[in-house]
Amino acid sequence: MNTAILKQTFSLEGRVGIVTGASSGIGRGIAHLLAAAGAKIYNFSRRPTSSENLDFILNPNVEDIQIDLTDLDRLQRTVNEVCAADGLDFLINNAGITKRVRAEDVDQAWWSAIHKTNVDVPFFLAQNCYPYLTRSKHAGRVVNISSMAAHLGFAEVTPYCSTKAAITGITRGLAVEWAGNNVLVNSVAPGWIQTNMTQTVADPERLSKIIGRMPLHRYGHPQADVGPMVWFLVSDAARYITGQDFAVDGGALSYGF
Repeated sequence: MNTAILKQTFSLEGRVGIVTGASSGIGRGIAHLLAAAGAKIYNFSRRPTSSENLDFILNPNVEDIQIDLTDLDRLQRTVNEVCAADGLDFLINNAGITKRVRAEDVDQAWWSAIHKTNVDVPFFLAQNCYPYLTRSKHAGRVVNISSMAAHLGFAEVTPYCSTKAAITGITRGLAVEWAGNNVLVNSVAPGWIQTNMTQTVADPERLSKIIGRMPLHRYGHPQADVGPMVWFLVSDAARYITGQDFAVDGGALSYGF
């Protein structure tokens, strides 16, 4: 095996990235894997990185930037401050919220709140990062974290399904519009990953049914399973890929009846 080729293709040495919501869960796994590959990562999140339920080593190249992502004016200022010195090579839009509520009980406040966090923030953050991404010598990358909820219906999380379907639409639109401007845009749709959010939207009985329906019959891991797909998409291995949504779901989307 030619390790020099592997390093040239997958090393992120010298690259700078932003990962939102990287204090725990999927975002934390992604951020610290990309840092281990050599990148400098800024975690844009309300809270500092948590060591709760941690089964991998935290990397010192991840720096917490505590910020309310829905404060769009401050978000733009923070992007400019972070990127002014080192530029930016990639953005991972991961932060998101959800809760269980039946569709007939959804009020306007919750509908607005979830769309503001899950749709408005990724779009406007990508817009803020765009000038810096266009100047990346590696080709700028945006990776939006979507969900199986963009492709399948799930009871009691209809607003969440709406936001993740919007993310896939934003991904394709930006990919087409920015293809000539040195920016590649893709999304990753995780299946059932072992995180606190998983427990929020599904009780044990529901989770058992989900695992039974999934061909691999197990949860995915934030760093070991979702992280490598994101790493691939921001590496030189994915220079000819844009506008795609990649399912990391244990085969859930392929399951038939």
